[in-house]
Amino acid sequence: MLITPGKLLATIDTPEDLRKLSKDRLLQVCDELRQFIIDNVSVYGGHFGASLGVVELSVALHYVFNTPDDQLVWDVGHQAYGHKILTGRRDSFHTNRFYKGLSGFPKRKESEYDSFGVGHSSTSISAALGMAVASQLQNLPNRHHIAVIGDGAMTAGLAFEGMNHAGATNSNLLIVLNDNCMSIDPNVGALREYLTDITTSHTYNKVKDEVWNLLGKMSMFGKSAQEIVSKIETGLKATLLHQSNLFESLNLRYFGPIDGHDIDHLTSVLEDLKDIPGPKLLHCLTVKGKGYGPAEKDQTKWHAPGLFDKVTGEITKKVYEAPQPPKYQDVFGYTLVELVERNPRVVGVTPAMPSGSSMNILMKAYPERAFDVGIAEQHAVTFSAGMATQGEVVFCNIYSTFMQRAYDQVVHDVCIQELPVIFCLDRAGFAGADGPTHHGAYDIAYMRCIPNMIVSAPMNEQELRNLMFTAQSEEIQSGNNAFTIRYPRGEGVMPNWRTPLESIPVGKGRMIQDGEDVAILTIGHIGNYAVQASAQLRKEGLHPAHFDMRFVKPLDEELLHAVFQRFDKVLTVEDGCLMGGFGSAVLEFMAEHGYLARVKRLGIPDAIVEHGEQIELHRECGFDPDGIARAVRELIFTGRRQAVIA
Repeated sequence: MLITPGKLLATIDTPEDLRKLSKDRLLQVCDELRQFIIDNVSVYGGHFGASLGVVELSVALHYVFNTPDDQLVWDVGHQAYGHKILTGRRDSFHTNRFYKGLSGFPKRKESEYDSFGVGHSSTSISAALGMAVASQLQNLPNRHHIAVIGDGAMTAGLAFEGMNHAGATNSNLLIVLNDNCMSIDPNVGALREYLTDITTSHTYNKVKDEVWNLLGKMSMFGKSAQEIVSKIETGLKATLLHQSNLFESLNLRYFGPIDGHDIDHLTSVLEDLKDIPGPKLLHCLTVKGKGYGPAEKDQTKWHAPGLFDKVTGEITKKVYEAPQPPKYQDVFGYTLVELVERNPRVVGVTPAMPSGSSMNILMKAYPERAFDVGIAEQHAVTFSAGMATQGEVVFCNIYSTFMQRAYDQVVHDVCIQELPVIFCLDRAGFAGADGPTHHGAYDIAYMRCIPNMIVSAPMNEQELRNLMFTAQSEEIQSGNNAFTIRYPRGEGVMPNWRTPLESIPVGKGRMIQDGEDVAILTIGHIGNYAVQASAQLRKEGLHPAHFDMRFVKPLDEELLHAVFQRFDKVLTVEDGCLMGGFGSAVLEFMAEHGYLARVKRLGIPDAIVEHGEQIELHRECGFDPDGIARAVRELIFTGRRQAVIA
């Protein structure tokens, strides 16, 4: 079902079309754009509240600035749906986040209006500053560079690094702070309190308005009036807020806060800021989910709600006749509560993803044992290491793709110091519709190469519980190894998952099914595909053996010796990168011990895999159940043909 845009929106194929409209028609554009987003996401799914909150900002920025020559960078990109619709992708927007369709995030290959590919938070200021400096080097003084960043993303260190550098330049950079007190979950930390102080200071805002009204009456003085009033306002900010202005202290001229939903005032302010040189910051107050009542009331729930009835606000849920397996993250959350109840030294840490990782379950049950540190993965890891030095048993839960941002801290602050931090890497493997910025493709490879690191992956919910139980045991915590447990996004395979907690011998795999001709070695949840493939192969008269290795590091060498002594055909399967991954570890073992076998590896190739449903991406890479079965047949029948030829 294609969504029909409003009459005015239907005429806007590029921002140039938008800029042809009179200013008094922008409110209608905003109304139609907001409705188009609601209509599309309710039918096709996707991120929701963030884009509704910046409808007016999206329209104003493209109306005032000469995009794509002026460079517009959206931080993270959850909020860029309006931007995409206004920049030539309206008629294809229904393909957003679908396999082979539009990306859910800005992407340089997709449009010239997407000046920078995003997906991880807090990159916009640094990227836009780099563009601004490049424009200076290329003698393009009239080109503008705008970074739109949320208050949640502003908590990350990279954002502060970018602002610190920007303040030391005279680059033509505008930072638009989209302040809605939310990222995915409510924001935490001192910056939130600081921004709240700015936005709620009635004295400051009253005097600020009077100052700017005075400025309007002093136009006869021209630029000197702007300079005078700017100095006055800077002093007012410091005096009336009882503190120095954070942004002004970084040499960024601060303007605001203003209503981010007042399209008339917003465009006027942006027009004025175009004439002010140097780095500056505009503080806009917005409401996540603006214009759709349920999304305004429950902003976390409506960040990415799935399909829903736009009239009633009822989110579509599948109805099953039989009990369904839980999501791995929920198993993590509930198991963590059980472990806290058994061991009062257990704590949980997450960088701004309590609901996504299900750390919110522990936060509700034992709030003093759970810590949301904001969008600050590096801090999350070193903070965890600090607690570990004092004997706390730390479960540091970070999405696999975001753990990449804290790699130095894993090496330097945890493993070199031999601290037993437990890393639970959610969303390992393909993340689905979020695409390559969110795929957890590399964690096996980048974790297994670090000394003092155990790397594991459960095949099902019971294994996840047991690995968590093992990692917090006295034996592991008194040792010198960090402990990584990776698991995928989505459901497991065990409806009855609340099994007794049992310790697992570190570095020991298990045989799922005995067989002949071929040994299938799997790691993690993807082993369930091998179970399905083996069932199909048995119907064909083929009987591969299947081993769930459970650990990539240390490998179960006893099991591997038995496999290579018995089988000359081995298939490895993983939902991680082939370069340096689990299959590579098996090949290294084979080479080191002089075994001669034909080994075929299935996993994520040395390429950027785009977005789509997980099964679509698994199929594309050849390690879905059919792909595994096909690989087994190739190993068996190629071997038989070679034997006949010999």
